[in-house]
Amino acid sequence: MKRTIINNGIPISPSLNYMTNAGDDLKRGFWVKKRLLKISLLAVVVAVAISIIAKFLINLINLVTNISFFGSFSLIQHAPAANHLGVWVILIPVIGGVLVGLMALYGSKAIRGHGIPEAMEQILVNQSNIKPSITYLKPVSSAIAIGTGGPFGAEGPIIATGGALGSTFGQLMHITSNERKILLAAGATAGMSAIFGTPVAAIFLAIELLLFEFSPRAILPVALACITGAAGHHLLFEAGPVFPMPDLSISSNIALGTYSFIGIIVGFLSLAITKIVYFIEDQFEKLPIHWMWWPAIGGLVVGIVGYFVPATLGVGYSNITDVLSGSLPLALILSLFFFKFLSWSVALGSGTSGGTLAPLLTIGGAAGAILGILILRIFPESDISISMAALIGMSAMFAGASRAYLTSIAFALESTMQSHALLPLLGACTASYMVSFFFMKNTIMTEKISRRGVSTPDSYEPDILKKLTVAQIVKADALMLSAENSIKEIRSFFETTVQSENTFIVVDRHGHFNGTVALSAIFNTKFDSESTLATILRKGSLFVKSTDNLAKALELMSKGEEELIPVVSSAQENTVIGVLSFKDVLTAYKSRIAENQEIKANLSLKRQQIKVLIKGRKLMKMN
Repeated sequence: MKRTIINNGIPISPSLNYMTNAGDDLKRGFWVKKRLLKISLLAVVVAVAISIIAKFLINLINLVTNISFFGSFSLIQHAPAANHLGVWVILIPVIGGVLVGLMALYGSKAIRGHGIPEAMEQILVNQSNIKPSITYLKPVSSAIAIGTGGPFGAEGPIIATGGALGSTFGQLMHITSNERKILLAAGATAGMSAIFGTPVAAIFLAIELLLFEFSPRAILPVALACITGAAGHHLLFEAGPVFPMPDLSISSNIALGTYSFIGIIVGFLSLAITKIVYFIEDQFEKLPIHWMWWPAIGGLVVGIVGYFVPATLGVGYSNITDVLSGSLPLALILSLFFFKFLSWSVALGSGTSGGTLAPLLTIGGAAGAILGILILRIFPESDISISMAALIGMSAMFAGASRAYLTSIAFALESTMQSHALLPLLGACTASYMVSFFFMKNTIMTEKISRRGVSTPDSYEPDILKKLTVAQIVKADALMLSAENSIKEIRSFFETTVQSENTFIVVDRHGHFNGTVALSAIFNTKFDSESTLATILRKGSLFVKSTDNLAKALELMSKGEEELIPVVSSAQENTVIGVLSFKDVLTAYKSRIAENQEIKANLSLKRQQIKVLIKGRKLMKMN
């Protein structure tokens, strides 16, 4: 008597089918490792190139600065604040703004802005494809903007340039979009590492703002690129920390608590700064003149501010070092804080080419120093250090404005070599990050692309399908049909049994997987009802093990264009334990998504409750 239905638990002898799958796994593993080595090598090549470009950019900034403010053709670094142009200094940034506007109009509009948001957008919506022309247009335009007094840092342009170079390499090599993303991130962060000599911070920057993932295939090439960039920094630039400062230490828990409190205040300042920057950008959008002239208008403000406060002109890395020294008088720090912010926010809002990191560090460091001085005057027993307050203000400002938490902490440690500052930095950056997270939807890095309808990931957890195993959702009691049964027998069975599935697994007399058969094929009248099921099934050799994740199962189903696939036991590879269908995978995915959405909804509700509570307290105080 032939069997009509075969259930789970059928012993299956080892077959060629399994060996084929095992061989595919071995080939796939070898291929992945080979690709990783290739991308890592390309990342190192990109890092070497961007290190040289970083040196070229700094020299070009120095050259433009010397020509613009001192009338000399020299690569020696001179601060534009030392100029003797008098009131004529106002025109220099205007000229620079006109040149940048012309380059954006006739070169590429993509050179506008500070670099990181533009790189993020290309990763998220354009498969990491950046125009090769950005590789030379961005550094040249930024050198003109900064060299003519623009209050920016060189890090933003070199990050954008490195990203463009990595993307260009990827386009020339015809690699996958994900591999191109890795090269883009490697080039961008290698540039940052070459400028500051901060490889760990650069790696964290890639994770938090560019890669949107944490995996060996992404981290290893980026890490190698950042190490290469740091080597380039030591070879091409000065040795030692970028921002030298007095040795720091923590004297008491009261001081630690005070630093965390400073982090909270700076967190709220980062919110205000972000909103003001984009408010100014919105006002430029309303101007009845072509956007090409906006950088010139921004340059006019930069020139006027620079005339009264020369320290606001140019990169201003020396300003950060001076603030971190803790020796500047309060009036000078206040002046630097307000006027640097005014100059930078208007220039950035005008759409010129420049970075945000150095200005944020300057403004944050000044804010931390101001708060430290005021706290010491009111509470002399707090026993805090002005230098430490400036350092945590600098880091907390970047953590709040960009929400790059680990990058902010690592950068402060690497750029100053102050290991004793780790605990205060953790407290202050955590406080600032929490303020930003609860009270601001987007950051200074994501607001621009969010307005264009581009959504950025807010978490970097593993793929949901990779977290679920086949064993968690497999149907152990699923029906499996025998290839020896006649079509007539199978039809008779289904006429009395209601099934929700449209496709079924078919096995032979030994329980080996033969293929699949559709319900429509079984009831197709063109087939002889006396024939066996083996004559109409679709041949198949793909299967998954119970320990495999759903991502692999879905990949195999897509590869074979199958709606369902047999599942074998990982302990006894010759035993079929059930069936996995596409619907099962989709249902599991939807249930996990629903759980995450519920968590996000609860978090959003808590945010609203906090805002209502704060507003209520304000009203009570007013009454």
